[in-house]
Amino acid sequence: MSKRVSVDVNLNIMTEEQAKEVARQLRQPEGKFGKIVGQKMNEANLNMNVYTLKHLDISAQDTILEIGMGNGYFVKDILNVHPSITYTGVDFSPTMVDDAIEINRPFVDQGRARFEMDNAAQMPFSDDSFNKLFTINTIYFWEHPDTVLQECRRVLQINGVLTITIRPKHILDTFPISKYGFITLEKKEVCDLLEGQGFEIINQIDIEEAEEVFFGERLKDTFVIIQAIKHYIK
Repeated sequence: MSKRVSVDVNLNIMTEEQAKEVARQLRQPEGKFGKIVGQKMNEANLNMNVYTLKHLDISAQDTILEIGMGNGYFVKDILNVHPSITYTGVDFSPTMVDDAIEINRPFVDQGRARFEMDNAAQMPFSDDSFNKLFTINTIYFWEHPDTVLQECRRVLQINGVLTITIRPKHILDTFPISKYGFITLEKKEVCDLLEGQGFEIINQIDIEEAEEVFFGERLKDTFVIIQAIKHYIK
């Protein structure tokens, strides 16, 4: 069993053992430290969430699914667009699911938001359940991406749009934690995976931002938003 680091660790000044633990927690946040990592993810990924939600083109009557919503901090920005929108988040971290339910308790009580603890490779939803599906910074942890994308196709309606936001390989590989369990991909590799599962790429957005301090190092923050449509039943 891996050694657990203290919950008061400074995420900008880490030993190698602490970096391994942070990487593990980013994959599946757990316990008190997992809650802290979830909060830090909201800060570090703020722009990724803002830009992704902007390009979702959220509108009335949308049925939206997010894979890996973390603690659900940004769900309010989706549901406040229109009262007819419904949202479902799926995550395989019990800690994050519990936090997301509490943070979004009013929406949960209204029946507009629900959070499920499940693996994205086998989701508990009927075929054609959602018209929009998105995921941010999760593909690095998919053991079988083809299987997850097949599930995404299954639960998406015809003409439904899948949005995947990542930090590309040439950026993420500069992050000290990425060598511990991350599968890093370039934009073309993600597009190839999508097309291999019958999706049509409809949008590719590259966002390059100023340098930020990540885990003690000043690094350029660049991310990519890839959108693909399900036109037909494969």
